[in-house]
Amino acid sequence: MITVTEATATAVTLKRLSDEGVSIWLDDLSRKRIASGNLAELVATRHVVGVTTNPSIFQAAIGSGEGYEEQLGDLAERGVTVDEAVRMMTTADVRAAADILRPVHDATAGRDGRVSIEVDPRLAHNTGATVAEAKQLSWLVDRPNVMIKIPATKAGLPAITEVIGLGISVNVTLIFSLERYREVMDAYLAGLEKAKAAGIDLATIHSVASFFVSRVDSEIDKRLTKVGTDEALALKGRAALANARLAYEAYEEVFASARWTALAPACANKQRPLWASTGVKDPSYKDTLYVDELVAPGTVNTMPEATLNATADHGDIHGDAVTGGYAQARADLAAVEGLGISYDEVVDQLEDEGVSKFEAAWGDLLDAVATSLSSKGVEGE
Repeated sequence: MITVTEATATAVTLKRLSDEGVSIWLDDLSRKRIASGNLAELVATRHVVGVTTNPSIFQAAIGSGEGYEEQLGDLAERGVTVDEAVRMMTTADVRAAADILRPVHDATAGRDGRVSIEVDPRLAHNTGATVAEAKQLSWLVDRPNVMIKIPATKAGLPAITEVIGLGISVNVTLIFSLERYREVMDAYLAGLEKAKAAGIDLATIHSVASFFVSRVDSEIDKRLTKVGTDEALALKGRAALANARLAYEAYEEVFASARWTALAPACANKQRPLWASTGVKDPSYKDTLYVDELVAPGTVNTMPEATLNATADHGDIHGDAVTGGYAQARADLAAVEGLGISYDEVVDQLEDEGVSKFEAAWGDLLDAVATSLSSKGVEGE
């Protein structure tokens, strides 16, 4: 447990980050983290004001079995299917986390205090099933501060509009490209317009757009290394930041547009950019790179706990690190393209891989739960 003295000493940098307009969300959740009081402690001492989950996070948590034994026994006794068991466990965790964060939600008028849960990743290319799953998850969790995560696939875009139009808050995930990000914002605005036409209070609808960061560097750096020239090697570690900064520029443009201006008087909320995948993959990079260099007002940074702790310990928060860098960002991406590395090819590949990775993690989770149910005397279906 963190002592009061330690918390005070390490919270200074995190407070500075919050004061710059960045909401700190934790990219992790488990039954152990909830039951031990750790999540409540992070909220109280580390300026954590939200939680994100994904299939990989739940695969690690539930796959370990720790904290889930009693519920697994009950589910086995009832003879539920594997899919139902997984949803009962994941929604229970999200509901408990939402209760812990409810005071933050209430204090920020719903802006923060959010807990995200993702639709079944196997539905990523099925619009109708994604909408149905989003509605079901919202009903199962039954908390005003839940956000339903929908992937930014082509099929996900109309689902985002439909779900927002129903008044359900959405975390759009797996965004890699600037073009897709603009499509996501368009889908959100279309959803707000539908909700407004249906008489839904727009003030109750919130959304974030999860723009992935480190995976962009991982893929482009690999290609730069293969090129191998001094010019190519000098560009390593710059593409992801450039991509994210230009995403923020697009955000500023869209939420200053006439379309947004028509919605704002109805108390609509901007769809905030959320920096995801902010743990560095290359150990040669500073471990707080994607926090220090992506400070901008009105953003969210969701961090694995290691990145959160590193930021608290030695993060370098030096004000807005985004809005003055658009010209350099364009130059960096142009330089990468100039070396024969296709931006479009990279971001398309990353989207495909992102969906596939979450599908694989979900499959592993289903297998682990099936084994647990079977060991308790029930064959999962």
